[in-house]
Amino acid sequence: MSDSYKYIDPDFTYTDSETGLLRNLQDIKDPEVLLFVESGAVTKRLQELFEHPIKIKNIDSLFEIHKQLFQDIYAWAGKKRTVEISKDGKQFFPTSHFDNAYRYINQLISEYKKIPQDNKKMLGEKLAEILDYVNYLHPFREGNGRAQREFLRLLALEKGLKLNLNPPDRKDVYERYMKGTIESDVKTLTDLIFELVDNHYE
Repeated sequence: MSDSYKYIDPDFTYTDSETGLLRNLQDIKDPEVLLFVESGAVTKRLQELFEHPIKIKNIDSLFEIHKQLFQDIYAWAGKKRTVEISKDGKQFFPTSHFDNAYRYINQLISEYKKIPQDNKKMLGEKLAEILDYVNYLHPFREGNGRAQREFLRLLALEKGLKLNLNPPDRKDVYERYMKGTIESDVKTLTDLIFELVDNHYE
C-alpha cells in the first residue's frame, strides 16, 4: 500500500513553501526530526487518553481526540481541514459537504450505542461501518489514522471491550487495516475488528 497522498493546497495553507514540510509549533524544518518529535508527543498524549478516557458523544469527540493528540505539534490540531485530499486516486470526502457526513456518522454512533453490550457481532459490524465512514471523511490535514483508531478504541471501551487496531509487531494488521480503509472494504475491517477485539476488561 503506497503513501501517495495528494493535497490541493495552492496557497500553502499547511506547508512551508520552501521545505514542503507541515508548518509546526516547534518550527522544525527537518522531516526526520519532525517525525521523531511528533511521534513522541503523540505517544505521550495517547497514554493520557488511555489513563483518562473520554466518552464518545458524537463526531465532535473525534475532533477532541485529534486536538489532544496533536496539540503540541500543530496549531490546527482538532480543526477540520480546508484542503482536498486524495490517496491512490481516491478522493476523500469534499470539505463543502462535511456537515452531511457529520450527521450520518452521528446517526451511526447513535445506533452503536443502542446495541446491547453482549452482542459482540453487531458491535463489531457497526464499529467497522463507523470506521469506514470516518476514514472516508478524513477530516484532518494530518493524523487521521491515529485519531480514528483512538476513536474506535474508546467506542469499544464504552461497551466494555478492548480494541487495539495498531498492535505492536503486527505488520499484517496494519496492512489489512490500510487495505480496508483505503478500499472501503467493510468486510475486511469487520473481520479485523472481530479478530482483535478482546472481551470485557477485568
